[in-house]
Parts: sequence; structure tokens; C-alpha cells
Amino acid sequence: MIGDMIAKIRKEKNMTKTELAEMTGINIGHLTHIEKGERNPSHKALRNICKALDVPYQQLMYTYDKELNETQEKYGLVEHIAYNKVLAVDNLNSFINCPSSAPSASLAIKVPDDAMINSFDKGDYIFIELNSPLDNKDIGLFSINDEIVIRKFFLKRGKYTLKADNKSFKDIVVTDSDEFYIIGKVLT
Repeated sequence: MIGDMIAKIRKEKNMTKTELAEMTGINIGHLTHIEKGERNPSHKALRNICKALDVPYQQLMYTYDKELNETQEKYGLVEHIAYNKVLAVDNLNSFINCPSSAPSASLAIKVPDDAMINSFDKGDYIFIELNSPLDNKDIGLFSINDEIVIRKFFLKRGKYTLKADNKSFKDIVVTDSDEFYIIGKVLT
């Protein structure tokens, strides 16, 4: 997945592989293997790539050992990973113990509403693995048009739909005009 992200960002910035190779000192052949997912960059190489692409290192680091499955690749899930954004936290309470069942958790957040009432109660803490690709029916933390929501993720006929457990919350069908990012996967 990290190679997909690097290729995506490089193309968005209208940079050729040759230019990126020159800016980072990485052999173009090695860079090609990285972008194809055949090799992972070293941490030093990733830092150099991020510097050359002018993106935060940590956001790409979260994708380091993750792989996209065939369906995730087919529907362009990598396009909705926020590589240049970080979650803004308005209120810090404290540290919370991370259970051994969620070893890849990046943060814990308090559930803000009853949308996922069958899965979590309002006020419960949930553990999030940042920038993790989602499969059908995974619960995730999303940003849609600058609103943060926790919902179940569905991919059907090329459309992303975010569903709440609580039927009083409407389904969110993501359209091409929506600003949509997958922040992370809720670990259960």
C-alpha cells in the first residue's frame, strides 16, 4: 500500500519518477519496485521521499506494512487515504490503556453519538488504526465533507456507503463531489 500511496502523491504533484529519484538519491529502478509494491522503502528512504514530495512522514508510515486486497485496489480505496491531513483533537482527557486485542491502535476516541449503538455505546472509547484500508462491513472513522463520523463501511457496485447501526441515522452514500477520507479502522 505504501508504494501505491507514493505513486499517487507523486502523480498528484506532477512529478516524474526520474525527478523523485534525483531529489531523493534513490535509484529509479528501486523506486519503481517501491511504487509497484515489490519492495518497501527503508525508513530513511521514506523520510527522503516524503521530504521530496512535501508530505508528512508519519501519515505514510501508517501505511508501511499494509496491503490492499484485490477489491480495495479495484475500487481505488487508496484515493481516500488522507496522506496530508492529521486528525485535530479539540480536547485531551488522558492516556488510556491499550488492550492487547488492539496492538496496532494509533489512538482512542470517545464515541460521540448513538449511531453505532449495536457496536458501541455513546461515551465508550474505541481504538483506531490510522490509515488502514477497510473491507466491507468494517467499522471505520471517516471524514466526509469536514464531518467526522463512525460508521460501518460498505462497498457495492463501485459506491462507498457508510451505515449506522441506529436506523434513525441516515446512510451516507459517498458521491464524487464529496470530500471523503478514511481516517482509520476501528479495532474490535
